[in-house]
Amino acid sequence: MAAATVAGIFHCRSHNCHHHLCQHAHSGERRPWLHEIRLGLLDHDTGNLWSGTGREDGLDLNVELAFSPHLALWHGQIRPNLGLSVNDRGNTSKIYVGGIWQHLRRNGLIFDLGAGLAVHDGEIEDPQAIDRKQMGSRVLVRFAAEIGYALTAHNRLLLLFDHVSNGYTADPNEGLDTVGIRYGYLF
Repeated sequence: MAAATVAGIFHCRSHNCHHHLCQHAHSGERRPWLHEIRLGLLDHDTGNLWSGTGREDGLDLNVELAFSPHLALWHGQIRPNLGLSVNDRGNTSKIYVGGIWQHLRRNGLIFDLGAGLAVHDGEIEDPQAIDRKQMGSRVLVRFAAEIGYALTAHNRLLLLFDHVSNGYTADPNEGLDTVGIRYGYLF
């Protein structure tokens, strides 16, 4: 019986989605404009990743909103998002906007890929600031990847990798990577 319940919960083929959360969206009820909110604690400027070495320290407090309008693509959905990461030590903080492709498997596993633009308050080019990343531009490109699990109909736990840099459109281009854990609440 439990297997039948799980199979029934994670099923909504008629609308190209695979989770019971879709039943709310397809039931004819008016959907809220906000699809999900995510709150996280991230390791700031994690070394030995895409950006190379870490120079800044501290933790980032992160909040991200994923909005309800979506486009079905490749067994997932693309949604607009808006987020903010604030460093607890006064190092580089950022606000970002873009889109995320979200894929929820029938077994509850979640895969997300994100891209967009970020605006930061860190250094652009100051050779005297040896303990700060030199980003080369105020506006940066942002890429993110996330894996997680849907704990319940509304609760998610996720691991995030986030990268921002100017994409070699300016010099210097040291980039900044963050890694951490986030809790998501689905509306």
